[in-house]
Amino acid sequence: MGPTLTVFTPAFNRAYTLHLCYDSLKRQTSKDFIWLIIDDGSTDNTKELVEKWISEGFVPIRYYYQENQGMHGAHNTAYELIDTELNVCIDSDDYMADDAVEKILSFWKQNGSDRYAGIVGLDANQNGNIIGTKMPSDLRESKLSDLYVKHKVKGDKKLVYRSELTRNSPPYPIFPGEKYCPLSYKYILIDQECPLLIMNEVLCFVEYLDDGSSMNIIKQYKKNPRGFSFFRKIAMQYAPSFKDRFREAMHYVSSNFMIKNYKFLKESPCKWTTFVATPLGFLLYCYILNTHRTTVLKKNKTSRGTGKEE
Repeated sequence: MGPTLTVFTPAFNRAYTLHLCYDSLKRQTSKDFIWLIIDDGSTDNTKELVEKWISEGFVPIRYYYQENQGMHGAHNTAYELIDTELNVCIDSDDYMADDAVEKILSFWKQNGSDRYAGIVGLDANQNGNIIGTKMPSDLRESKLSDLYVKHKVKGDKKLVYRSELTRNSPPYPIFPGEKYCPLSYKYILIDQECPLLIMNEVLCFVEYLDDGSSMNIIKQYKKNPRGFSFFRKIAMQYAPSFKDRFREAMHYVSSNFMIKNYKFLKESPCKWTTFVATPLGFLLYCYILNTHRTTVLKKNKTSRGTGKEE
């Protein structure tokens, strides 16, 4: 029998920080996993480094190189390649708690079934402080969007999904000349199928690097308007409240002004909300075009699991 869990890491020119994840995988108290590295077109020494680790034989590693497609393109490839029951993404600048694999697998063995999409656990910073807030202790299961909207949970969380669901939900779209589509696209679709099990345990230690896209979100809006417009339509459609739907509509309008697509009202799944949001969406477009700020998000993000990016 093969391993139960795939830990996958999209990596783009992160040889200088990838060792943190490798070292944490060497320390795991359970060895029932494989590490899948998707090298998204790195030009540094990532390949040589990984080959050295493979030869050491401490961690079972599968390495896959592709031309650069951006974080979401690396996720698409990972989900195609993963053949274990569960998977978890650990970013190239993050690392796992020493007992994370053991905790995930024993928790899933006790509680998991095809009624659940997987597990949602906690992220902490490198000092051990939880990112955002813990989840309610009396909550057994929840959709990811409900955690943030209904239960007022804040900050990124660590998502462990059943691979059947990540594989069978539609892939992230790749738009020519763009390298980003919010990862929440898949999470929203999976949310419609079944809830996640709540696990208030730290599974991952994260760092928000200055070259990570969550720290440069305005730049991402400017460079990837088609990816964002696509995402906003899905987010609008499944928004858990009017306030959320209105915010997504505003961003949808803004992205469409960027690509000069003036048929956005006709193409919107929520036409009335989009119509009402159009003036503010236009103002947001003007702001994004002219601001010198890099981010409109707080460092401990509360953006419904959009996640840290490459």
